[in-house]
Amino acid sequence: MALLPNRSLLVSRSVTRWKPILFFTLPGFVGVSRFFKPNFDHGGDPFVIPMPPPNVTGSLHMGHAMFVTLEDIMARYARMKGQPTLWLPGTDHAGIATQLVVERMLASEGINRVDMKREDFVNRVWEWKKSKYGGTITRQIKRLGASCDWSRERFTLDERLSQAVVEAFIRLHDKGLIYQGSYMVNWSPSLQTAVSDLEVEYSEEPGSLYHIKYRVAGGTNFAPGSDYLTIATTRPETLFGDTAVAVNPEDERYSKYVGKMAIVPMTFGRHVPIIAERYVDKEFGTGVLKISPGHDHNDYLLARKLGLPILNIMNKDGTLNEVAGLYSGLDRFDARKKLWADLEETGLAVKKEPRTMRVPRSQRGGEVIEPLVSKQWFVTMEPLAEKALHAVDKGELTIIPDRFEKIYRHWLSNIKDWCISRQLWWGHRIPVWYIIGNDSQDDYIVARNASEALEKAREKFGQNVEIYQDPDVLDTWFSSSLWPFSTLGWPDASAEDFKHFYPTTVLETGHDILFFWVARMVMMGIEFTGTVPFSSVYLHGLIRDPQGRKMSKTLGNVIDPIDTIKEYGTDALRFTLSLGTAGQDLNLSIERLTANKAFTNKLWNAGKFVLQNLPKQNDADSWENLLAFKCDTEEALQILPLPECWVISELHELIDTVTSSYDKLYFGDAGREIYDFFWSDFADWYIEASKTRYYHLENPSASATAQAVLLYAFENILKLLHPFMPYVTEALWQALPHRKQALIVADWPATSLPRDAKSVKRFENFQALIRSIRNARAEYSVEPAKRISAAIVASTDVTEYISSEKEVLGLLSKLDLQHVHFMESPPVYANQSVHLVVGEGLEAYLPLSDMVDISSEMQRLSKRLTKMQSEYASLLARLNSPSFVEKAPAEVVLGVKEKATEAKEKISLTQKRLVLLESMASSISG
Repeated sequence: MALLPNRSLLVSRSVTRWKPILFFTLPGFVGVSRFFKPNFDHGGDPFVIPMPPPNVTGSLHMGHAMFVTLEDIMARYARMKGQPTLWLPGTDHAGIATQLVVERMLASEGINRVDMKREDFVNRVWEWKKSKYGGTITRQIKRLGASCDWSRERFTLDERLSQAVVEAFIRLHDKGLIYQGSYMVNWSPSLQTAVSDLEVEYSEEPGSLYHIKYRVAGGTNFAPGSDYLTIATTRPETLFGDTAVAVNPEDERYSKYVGKMAIVPMTFGRHVPIIAERYVDKEFGTGVLKISPGHDHNDYLLARKLGLPILNIMNKDGTLNEVAGLYSGLDRFDARKKLWADLEETGLAVKKEPRTMRVPRSQRGGEVIEPLVSKQWFVTMEPLAEKALHAVDKGELTIIPDRFEKIYRHWLSNIKDWCISRQLWWGHRIPVWYIIGNDSQDDYIVARNASEALEKAREKFGQNVEIYQDPDVLDTWFSSSLWPFSTLGWPDASAEDFKHFYPTTVLETGHDILFFWVARMVMMGIEFTGTVPFSSVYLHGLIRDPQGRKMSKTLGNVIDPIDTIKEYGTDALRFTLSLGTAGQDLNLSIERLTANKAFTNKLWNAGKFVLQNLPKQNDADSWENLLAFKCDTEEALQILPLPECWVISELHELIDTVTSSYDKLYFGDAGREIYDFFWSDFADWYIEASKTRYYHLENPSASATAQAVLLYAFENILKLLHPFMPYVTEALWQALPHRKQALIVADWPATSLPRDAKSVKRFENFQALIRSIRNARAEYSVEPAKRISAAIVASTDVTEYISSEKEVLGLLSKLDLQHVHFMESPPVYANQSVHLVVGEGLEAYLPLSDMVDISSEMQRLSKRLTKMQSEYASLLARLNSPSFVEKAPAEVVLGVKEKATEAKEKISLTQKRLVLLESMASSISG
């Protein structure tokens, strides 16, 4: 089944024109997606990965490219190992992000969402989703080579998944784990909704610390020595919500005020108690803390602990309400400016200091988040978290790398109830209905749909009852927490996909959402299915710029994956991203991408070499013999020539090592191991050595053996590399004649194949000899094309295996084969040669007269020696100077000493070479 039109396409194609991205659009590849579906022909347990659903609004960024690459590596490896493999893709409806996108689109048309009916707005969102814009992220993920089963693609607002969300809400509510109440949340004034902790980003920004006087009730006016407390705050407008002033009980400065009352400025004399609380930091500001429970998370917890009242001073849109008196209706930041001006005018302002602040901003809208007490729906998390902790304790869940297990445990052990309601129109509507005309929202109906809700309401309140649904939607993370099983058919436990593929095998995602998504999936999976939804969690790090900085538009250091693919190719990008270590951030640089583009080209050119040196496709006899040639048995290995035996032995070791790395999910190790073998061993050594087989046509047997070894090694390299670089490897594989199947479903190489350690050691010795000769040529600046003589001095055993590969030695060392001699003792011209000690029992002598023009070399070395001696004298002068030795830093002095020692050694070596050249010149002239 030749899936490329013909192999000549590859052989003739210029590497600069190679476009790996074209792989799936080549005519022969139509229908390749059929390989992405699970295949149960081989039986065995399935390998299942649920894709972390990217936001439907998203465009591909490097974080997406990272998870797609790693998950595709896992899927392709499992598929080649014969496992029924399901990588299940999908997208998230992304409540806040999507609503924002559509609101902006409508605004460009002059339409405001609040002027629309909810149903009309939701329909517009669906229209946007179904347009080309709503599918951008999916198309881009496909471009990365993702071998997902796209026929099973899911969307969190699909009908079946929506039914699962409603079912989950009802079951949790029936168990008493969902409740409604007024609590502190992160409030987005612009979006006018609560947002999750994940949707709040903190940034270091310049701000101010305002020092304000609070009079102590019963004290005199602000004369010297009068009674008042100075309080420092970064948000003075919240003082209208103060319900106490606190000091540390061990702070002697303020102990006399504890139990008295303070007067809140600009509130027409409102009094609040002065209390002692160890929570107060004596070192922050003035050591006096204003308690505003309605607008600070810590103050809220303190107020609940102490029973303090909670005042809300803010409307949902970020303006101050009637509690703020004269400041009612002002935007919070405008109120801050006006309040400070009024405090200055009344003498209650002490000072304003510049201060760097950690400001919470909405990830979506960018505005400053406001802590606000709001009536919301919550999930009681503690009983769910306990089961998720036990899963790790019992070994049912493994987190990779294991250091994140500690973080997982800490979060679940200190978990807070989860606010699951959002004040949006786009999303899963909360399945709760209220009674029209009944002001008490405690009388509500929980139902799967409006019909069921009305039926329940009539049973409870009579036939004439009217109902309306809660306007809020569920947090996007609520539906995402059901993803591993809702996508497979839950709550229908009899669904075929649920029976075959749940629980899944591994969940791969970024370590930054371990709490917000992974832990919640574990909790919900155990709660609703009784089983941990996946046995392993693999956490990747963040992608950073070359300096280790987080990529951001502000810094201008964002690297776009689509642009990267256009410049370097998909395979180079994937390979670069895969070489990181689990859980560690990866610094992405152009240098790495360039190097891996070169690696892709190297692989392509190696494929061209292999193809050009294989028999013609219509040469049936040659191909019959070639395909029958065995390289994977002890007997076959023993009869191979030294280079062939070495490369096959090293290949077999590589297969074992790489397979082990894949199994352990050490993808960075696997990639580097394949890279090193292919580039260093196969391309730089074996391909070069094999050229001697093809250049000497008088030995067809050697040529046939080399063809078989080349093909065998290259096939296995492509298999090992395929999960990393699917485009170029599949194209090269299909260009090889007599392929029975696509590489994506080819069998993974067998492990524990034979290796000849003796041949490996011998070839390493052979390599050392070639490297020594190459180094000597470079040292003496021998012209690259010039052939030189050599005398190889070695024991009989060493001479036997090196001389048997004399042609390889000559080719790779640029030796004149007619003047290469093997002997057991040094040649007569040893004193006029470069002497190379390669290893125990192996030396080489290279006649200097072959390598250099003696007269010119003597002049060059003399000039070099003079320069080195001058530099050495300068170094000695510095070291002999007491002022330098005594005053310079120790590491600087040490550095100069090391340079002096190195210079002395170079001078000695150069002098010896000059003496040798002078003796040679004398003998020639004599």
